[in-house]
Amino acid sequence: MSEQDNHTEKMKALQAEQKKKTSEARDPGRGLVLVHTGNGKGKSSSAFGVIIRALGWKQKVGVVQFIKGKWITGEKQFFMTLKDQVDWHTMGDGFTWDTQDRDRDIAAAEAAFARAREMMESGTYDLIVLDEINIALRYDYLDVHAVIDGLKARSDRTSVILTGRDAKPELCDYADLVSEMTEVKHPFKAGIKAQRGIDF
Repeated sequence: MSEQDNHTEKMKALQAEQKKKTSEARDPGRGLVLVHTGNGKGKSSSAFGVIIRALGWKQKVGVVQFIKGKWITGEKQFFMTLKDQVDWHTMGDGFTWDTQDRDRDIAAAEAAFARAREMMESGTYDLIVLDEINIALRYDYLDVHAVIDGLKARSDRTSVILTGRDAKPELCDYADLVSEMTEVKHPFKAGIKAQRGIDF
């Protein structure tokens, strides 16, 4: 058998296997829960990429940011030009090492999650991104079981992405998809400051 024939046979077998898996897959009849976590860069960036995908299908999107505060980012500036399609709420007071006020951080996280619950239960959104909520959970500003209860109460229409490092095991167990970003190399460790358009 020639190399081409061998390759063709392998690809036919892969194709048949993929078709079988696809035919057995089912639509769950509800939105999915995705967790983007890990110590590598790209958790929020990946979620914003999913937003673009949803917008390509004319879906309604909401974003609630839990930590980033008044920090000006390229993604916020871009999505604010699409206010009729993206409902954006930046509700954090900034990075936890900047605020240094636990009660204030807890109050900000609770207010952000109250907004998120309203949005998730409204039936208005196809996709909601809870950006950096895992950080609020890591510091116990929010209770993981309350967050899972909120996810369970969401509209069947609504998928939710939760970003941030150190996602709680209970949340990962509940989610449909968990992706972990792994840091291999980061320019900050080489003394390179965050770059506009790449990092924010």
